[in-house]
Amino acid sequence: MTKTKVYLLDFGSLVMDGYMMFWGRGPGGPFRFPTYGVLIDHAEGRFLFDTGYDGGFFAKNLPFVTIDQSARQTVPGQLDLIGLRPRDITHVLNSHYHVDHVGGNHHCTHATTICHKCELEAYDDPEPWEAMGYSDRSLSGASGADDVSDRADDIYTPRFELISGDARIAKGVTLFETPGHTPGHYSLMVELADRRPMLFTGDACYTQRSLEENIIANSHSDVKQSFASLERLRQLAEQHDAELFYSHDPARWAEWKPAPYHYS
Repeated sequence: MTKTKVYLLDFGSLVMDGYMMFWGRGPGGPFRFPTYGVLIDHAEGRFLFDTGYDGGFFAKNLPFVTIDQSARQTVPGQLDLIGLRPRDITHVLNSHYHVDHVGGNHHCTHATTICHKCELEAYDDPEPWEAMGYSDRSLSGASGADDVSDRADDIYTPRFELISGDARIAKGVTLFETPGHTPGHYSLMVELADRRPMLFTGDACYTQRSLEENIIANSHSDVKQSFASLERLRQLAEQHDAELFYSHDPARWAEWKPAPYHYS
């Protein structure tokens, strides 16, 4: 059987204030952080976890956010590095539906989109303070259907599945509920043949510092859930002897190996 391979896809970087990254702790000032996706090349399919942001959308709708993204740092550009095209993706998984994690979903028109039921509800009818975070409406097309049950018909991909709870997506590929940053947030663990499992925190934990000093992001839907999810990530890492891959940690990103390199 072909070994599972994991690729880290570089989707560029963004800049936010330090207090947005480290709620109540800072320090303030510009903090540049990476955005990336995870491609899992598996015997049961090709799974793409998070798709970065759409630079054109940010330039038009969020011009106050500093971006740095080349044509190579997009879903098509990154897949091209490893000889693939967006149509080769069989499943799109997102940690959550904030704008810096879904900007490339629309490229994957032959995939099944898998979504937490609570996250789709939050995306479809966000709280006022979350409107900017969920403002990239390209995820759901242009019909603007009000009924969440109709939203699956608007997704670019031909198939759409709502899930809840922890979910085994394929052998050795598991989504773990880690809510608090958003209501339907997922973290991802991938088990590999020749190394420790890779546990991708998503925005449940921005950086290694966040975990070590117990700091959540300024953006959160539920404070208690956010801290509980930090603890769950600690427990999962210990239980599975997993290596943690944080969502927006520039120091750790500099140590990891992005595509075309793969982990297996």
